[in-house]
Amino acid sequence: MTAPPMSGDSAELLALADDVWHRWRELRVHGGFVARNIDTGRQLCVDPDRPWPLASVAKVPLGLVVADRIARGELPGDTMLTLDPADRSYGPTGLSAFRHPATCAVDDLLLQMITVSDNAAADALFALVPPAEATSRLRQWDVDTIHVRHPMRLMYEAATRIAGPDFTLGRRLAVEGARPWGGHVIDSLDVHRATVGSAAALVDLLCRIWTDDIAEPAATAAVRDAMSRQLLSPRIGADLQADDIRIAGKTGSFLTLRHEIGVVSWGASRVAVAALTTSERTARIQHDVDLAVGAAVRDAVEALT
Repeated sequence: MTAPPMSGDSAELLALADDVWHRWRELRVHGGFVARNIDTGRQLCVDPDRPWPLASVAKVPLGLVVADRIARGELPGDTMLTLDPADRSYGPTGLSAFRHPATCAVDDLLLQMITVSDNAAADALFALVPPAEATSRLRQWDVDTIHVRHPMRLMYEAATRIAGPDFTLGRRLAVEGARPWGGHVIDSLDVHRATVGSAAALVDLLCRIWTDDIAEPAATAAVRDAMSRQLLSPRIGADLQADDIRIAGKTGSFLTLRHEIGVVSWGASRVAVAALTTSERTARIQHDVDLAVGAAVRDAVEALT
């Protein structure tokens, strides 16, 4: 298979990018990977500009737009919303799994959406800030290659419309249903219909959030805080568990997609990372992929700090 575009700001970083790609291909994984030192700009990239369906990674740009509206006084953060189980979006965590009506403030829905990837919380926020509005605000900030196109509910409905409630069949169709030029039989895996972004665009966004170079400072601070509280970091954090390392991240998992973006802080260094991957295998659990992402991030952080 022909290698995708790769780059690195030194021979060592370019060799590391090549090594990441080869390790991922051994596991039958395709992906985009960018790691950048926020303060020096040094980076390494594997297929950085290819658009990928983002799954729950989309909650980061949504969270930034919502937090900015709150910071500007356009949306009161203490507004209370009641979510009924009959109307809530599917998901295994948070309000999505509640069996009774639950009332939560907008501020706290944002926190739920990021920390435990709560789909019901995300779609309650999408009802206030629709996808088209989120994309429009991103364009005002000169974020041109992240496209927010649908709430989380439609991501799942697109799969069940084709495969029914059987996610085993859904994962098989996710592998077999790819079409040329990013098309797919499942709309939420089709780069022309899904919420999409590239690894480079997401690292750019993270760098701007971490340097207060986008939105209101109170909004970027809120997103940084929420991402620092993410309950699990199974990919970026797979090989970086230590008292002197801090990880602020957001996962995205759907069918064969296994993503995570985030910022790794180690001493005075800050490295923004985006790992967007899809597997050619249909197993629900693929720890080897998570570990391979973690190894790539560990190596990149060590090389860039």
